Amino acid sequence: MSEKRTSLFENGLIWFGAGVSIAEILTGTYLASLGMKKGLAAILVGHLIGCILLFLAGVIGGKVRKSAMETVKISFGQKGSLFFALLNVIQLVGWTAIMIYDGALAANQAAGVGNWVWCLVIGALIVLWIVIGITNLGKLNTVAMAALFILTLILCKVIFFGDYTAETVAADGLTFGAAVELAVAMPLSWLPLISDYTREAKQPVKATAVSAIVYGVISCWMYLIGMGAAIYTGESDIAQIMVKAGLGIVGLLIIIFSTVTTTFLDAYSAGISSETLSHKLNGKYIAIAVTVVGALAAIVYPMDNITNFLYLIGSVFAPMIAIQIADFFLLEEDHSEKEIQISNMVLWVIGFILYRILMKIDIPVGNTLPDIAITVVLCLIWGKISKKK
Repeated sequence: MSEKRTSLFENGLIWFGAGVSIAEILTGTYLASLGMKKGLAAILVGHLIGCILLFLAGVIGGKVRKSAMETVKISFGQKGSLFFALLNVIQLVGWTAIMIYDGALAANQAAGVGNWVWCLVIGALIVLWIVIGITNLGKLNTVAMAALFILTLILCKVIFFGDYTAETVAADGLTFGAAVELAVAMPLSWLPLISDYTREAKQPVKATAVSAIVYGVISCWMYLIGMGAAIYTGESDIAQIMVKAGLGIVGLLIIIFSTVTTTFLDAYSAGISSETLSHKLNGKYIAIAVTVVGALAAIVYPMDNITNFLYLIGSVFAPMIAIQIADFFLLEEDHSEKEIQISNMVLWVIGFILYRILMKIDIPVGNTLPDIAITVVLCLIWGKISKKK
C-alpha cells in the first residue's frame, strides 16, 4: 500500500494555521511606535528574509524525505544533530507554553472564567489535534481554516474601518533594524519544523514554496493587525479590542482556534524532534506530554514579553541554517555518517557569537541576514581549505 502524502492544498492549510496566531498579532503591536509606513516596511523586509530561509530549510527536508532534525545530521553529524534537536525541543516546549498562555489570557478577557480553565481547554483541543494526526486533519483543518479566515477578516474590519482615529504611540526606542529582526524572528522560529511537514508532501519543493508563501502572507497580515490595533485603537491587547467591538463569541473563537492550530505544530514537531534524540521515544506521546507541560507552565508562569525569546531563537537557528544551506546547496557535502562534524560546530559557535554582537549594532536589514551571509562565506572558505588538504 502506498504511503499517504499531503497535497499542496493541505500544506497550505497547515501553514495558514501556523500564521494565524495571537503571538504574531502581539508581536506586531511592538512595531507600532515606528508608525504605519515604517512599521509595514519592516514587516515586509523581515518576512521576505525569514521566508526565503524557511523555504530553503523546507526544500532540504522535502528532497531527502527527512524530518527537520534528521536533515541537521547532513551538516553536523549524528551526535552534533542531537544538540540542535535538544535545543529545538526546548524552544518548542517554550513556544507551546507561550502560545497557550497568550491564548488563555485573551480568551479569559473575552469570556472570563479564569486563565487556568482556558489553559486546560486549549491544551485539551491541541491534544485532540495531535491524536487525529497530521495526515488525517484534512476536512477538519479545512473547516477550521475557513472559519479563521472569515473571523480574521471581521477583526480587520473592526480595527481598520472602525470608528477610531490614529493614536500617537509613544516611541519606545525600537529602531527600524530591530523591528525587521522581530519580523524575521517569527518565520525563523519555524525553520527547525518545516521539514517535518514537507517530507510528507507529494510534491516537496512545490509544497515548500506554497508553505513559505502562505505562511509569509498570513504572518505579515497578523503583524499588521497587531500594529494597526496599537496605532488606531491605542490598545495592544487584542482581546480588549474584540470585547470593545462587541465581537463576543466570535472573538473567542478566533482566539481559541488560532491558538490550537498554531500550537499543534509546535507540540507535534517537538515529538518528531524527540525521535531524533532516541528512536525508543514515540513522537505522538511526546507531543501530548509537551502540550501538558506547556499548559501547566502557562498556568504557573507569566509570559508577557517574548522579544528576548525571539532573539535567542534567531541567534541559535540563523547560523545553523546558514551552515545547512552552504553544505546542501553550495558545497554538496553530506556528513551524516560522521559522529560529529567539528568544523561546522565551531562555525556555528562563531555564527552564534556574531549574531549576539550584531544585535548591538543598528543594521537596517536586521542582524539575521548579515549573520547568515558571513556564516555562509566562512563555510565556503573552510570548504575550499579542507578540500585542498
